[in-house]
Formats: sequence, C-alpha cells, structure tokens
Amino acid sequence: MNIIGLLLPLLLCCVSSKAQVLSDSILIDDIFRTFHFNKPSNLNNTSSLIFILHGSGNSGKQMMNINSKIESIAESENLLLVYPDGYKHFWNECRKMANSEANIIDVNEIGFFNSMIEYFTINYQVSRTQIFVIGTSGGGHMAYKLALTMPKKFKAITAIIANLPDAANMDCVESKIPIPIMIINGTNDPVNPYNGGEIKVAPPTILGSVQSTDETFKYWANLAGYAGNPKMEKLDDADPSDGKTIEKYTFKSFDKPEITLLKVINGKHDYPNDIDVNLEAWYFFKRQLISNKVMNNN
Repeated sequence: MNIIGLLLPLLLCCVSSKAQVLSDSILIDDIFRTFHFNKPSNLNNTSSLIFILHGSGNSGKQMMNINSKIESIAESENLLLVYPDGYKHFWNECRKMANSEANIIDVNEIGFFNSMIEYFTINYQVSRTQIFVIGTSGGGHMAYKLALTMPKKFKAITAIIANLPDAANMDCVESKIPIPIMIINGTNDPVNPYNGGEIKVAPPTILGSVQSTDETFKYWANLAGYAGNPKMEKLDDADPSDGKTIEKYTFKSFDKPEITLLKVINGKHDYPNDIDVNLEAWYFFKRQLISNKVMNNN
C-alpha cells in the first residue's frame, strides 16, 4: 500500500472544562484517519509519545474519557497522549478471521501509525526514541501488530486483555525483533480466553482464535532471549472486595528487553481495581527509559 500521508488539519478544537481537546486527521490511501489528544504544553525533544488504543467497536474519544489518571500526570511526566480511532471503530490487526470492514479491505494501519509518528515528532517535537503503545482488547491486538511488524518505531508496548492470534488466525509477517512487552490479562476472561481458544463476541462479529496468555508471554520472552522461569511476585491487594488478585511475572536482564505479565486472578474482560492499568503501563515504559539511560552511561 502507498502512504499518501497528507497531514491535513480537520476539526481543531473542542474545548472541555479540563483541557483543550484537539482532533485531527491524516489521509491514508484515500481514507481520512482521525485521532484525538489534549492540547500539550511545554513539550520538547525529551517528551514521550503514547498511543492509547481503544477496543473493538469503540473510539479514541471514549478511551480518552476513561483515562483521567494518566491524563492527570501527563504534564508532570512530559507525556503526549494520543487516542487514535480505528477504521469504523475496528482495527486491522493480525487476526485473519476478523470480519470487520477494517480487516476485509485491509486498512493500512502501518501507514497510519507511521504518519502519526511523523505528525507528532514534526509538529510537537516529541522524541522519536520514546514512542509507546497501550492497547485494550482489540487495541491490544493492534499493539501486538505494531510490535510484530514495526518494532523499531516503538520503545515498548502494553497489551491488555489480549492474546496473540493462534497459527491459523495469524496473518501478520513477524519481524522477530524483540522489544519490551507487558501483558495484563484476567484468568476468567469470557471474551479473550486466558487459556486460548475462540474469541467469544456477539454475532455477527467474528475474530477467530487466540493462543493462551502463557503462550503469548512465552513468545515474547523467547524472542527476547530468555529461558527458564520468570521472577514471580504478588502485588498488594488494594481492593479485596473485588475478588481479584494480581501475580506479576517478569523476565528482566540488563542486556535484554523486559517482558512482564500481570496475571489477574479471577479477572474478566475488564480492568482490575487493584491497579490503574494505564499508570501501570507508564511505570513499565518509564523503567525502559531508565534502563536505556543506565546502559548508555556504561
């Protein structure tokens, strides 16, 4: 596919009581692709860019509306948070069996993300080496696609309530280049089955089958060069009333990308109350920036 990539301004500004929300679009293969972000302040070439991706059937603005905690630290942490829209509310990710129009017409997601990276590095001077992705559900699958197909553009990703497609459902060409990955999945997820199998969604939507969470975790760990067992620790149960606890499994080495799994015991297709998943993703991303600085100073 050819990237037209015309950076055309569309709706500039809807004002909210908290911040000035900007919306813009990029023309990719004759399709205007839209995205949203709060008006940034004091950005520079040390600022981090984080794409936050909605689930299937949702939108970027819906994701923005539920992310108040990470938005509240954006200025102090020097972050630019961007909420892209999937094509007609869906992403063209790596699930071959998906019957969304985005997948059927093979929407050019690589062109979209490459063009957004250019847009924000040119217009807002964010660092090209500090670009991250957080994706939930279908957005988690899109995050996996970016890690599989264009890993050199991203410092790290976090995929939430999403597993990699199984072999029969995988239609992405894998680069086999490791990057830091964090996965947050619930053991009782009725949609994205923790132990793998068919994605359970309402008809007429079809999304095919996925690997288990353990297989997904192992894929990224093996790619990063790890063997043996990860370090395991239990996170504090900040909300005992929700019936969920979190086990953290980590492969981490000075010379390899960090691979982490947050296993939400009794978690469903939702967010646990014990942590804010987007803040947890930022803490994970921040560790990668700190590790990189340590390596560069040695």
